[in-house]
This record gives sequence, structure tokens and C-alpha cells, in this order.
Amino acid sequence: MTSTSGDKSSTNQPEASEVERWASLIGGGAMVLMGLRQGSLRGALTALAGGGLLYQGATKQSTIQKAQEAIGLNQPIKVEKTVTINKSAEELYRFWHNFENLPTFMKHLKSVKVHNEKRSHWIANAPLDNTVEWDADILEDRENEFISWASVEGADIDNSGFVRFTKAPGDRGTEVKVVLEYNPPGGALAATVAKLFGEEPEQQIGDELRRFKMLMEAGEISTTEGQTSGRK
Repeated sequence: MTSTSGDKSSTNQPEASEVERWASLIGGGAMVLMGLRQGSLRGALTALAGGGLLYQGATKQSTIQKAQEAIGLNQPIKVEKTVTINKSAEELYRFWHNFENLPTFMKHLKSVKVHNEKRSHWIANAPLDNTVEWDADILEDRENEFISWASVEGADIDNSGFVRFTKAPGDRGTEVKVVLEYNPPGGALAATVAKLFGEEPEQQIGDELRRFKMLMEAGEISTTEGQTSGRK
């Protein structure tokens, strides 16, 4: 009539699992309600994170680690894009190096203010008519070749990146390669929010480089906004 340690462990395991499941359901529901009431970007992130916890509770995947993996927490987003522009590396570098020029073709940027040779202040548009801000420092600057930068402590979005200018094969101008890595509030969860608002990071950077190409080659950015497609 005695109980072995194995019996106790098998009894306690379902109880612990059930407690975690209900904790996920209750906590997730509270996060969803709180996020919806805020009506802001962080509120949307909170609501989606809560939805992830609700999902974990409903499917009985009870560990916090699994919940974090399912909703994409703590995962930085990295984007790489390259475009060939029929201009010299010197001209492209000079235009890009003045960060205050970037909002002319980067729609997600509201403004960039250069403080000195190293530091600048960035304000970017975010979903739900919000903005995010950060200061960034230039880390490496090789004239006509390479610029790298990173946000400083206290940024709304931790980010870093570089742009490289190299001569294109066949004397076709310059290859411009941009690599960005950032960790917004909620990690990769924020990328999910962005996709819902038509601002998927990789597509966004690709569109912005195409606008950069048009601006540098033609002197203006053509747009089809407000025009009919011509299709019946």
C-alpha cells in the first residue's frame, strides 16, 4: 500500500501542467483586454502576445519557453537587400552619408536630424499612427565604400545596419547593399504586426531601395498612387 516516488511524480506532473495551462489562459486574456484598451502600438503588441498565451493554454503547451517561441519573442529581425544603380559610388555615398536625405525615399522615416559627424536622431512611423525615436552613432565610415551605424542605449527600437557601395560588373554602375538588423518591442512579434499593416520589413526595404534608384537615376521618384491600372 506504499507509494513510490514515481507515483508521486506522475501525479504532480498533470497538476503542474494544468496550473500552467490556466495561468496562460488567464494571463493571456488579461493581456488581450489590456492591449485592446490602450489603442496604441504597444497595446497591439500586448494584445497579440496575449493571444499567443491563450493559444498555448488552449492547446495545453504549458511551458513559458514554448509560448515565447510560438509568438516570436526576443528574436531580432534581419533584412538584406541589394540594388544596382547606374551612378558612381561617390555620388551615391555622398547622398546617403547625409542621413537627413534618407526620408526622401524611405517612407517609414518621418525625419532624421544630424547632430554631428557621429550622432543623429531618427523618428520613424509605426502602425496605429504612432512614431518611434532613437539616436544612432556611425560606427565605421569609409569614404565612397561603406557606412555602418547602430542605435544608442535608450532607443525605442534597438537597431543597427550598414550600406556598402561596390562597382557593379560590366561597368553598369554601383551595387548598393543594405543590411539592417533590429529588435523592436516584442521581437519578431512586431514584424507580425507590421505585416498586418502592409509594412513587412523585407518588402519595405526593397521598395525603398527601388525609390532610391529612381531618385538617383532620374532625379525624381515616380508613383502610380492615384492612377488607374488600365485593367478592365
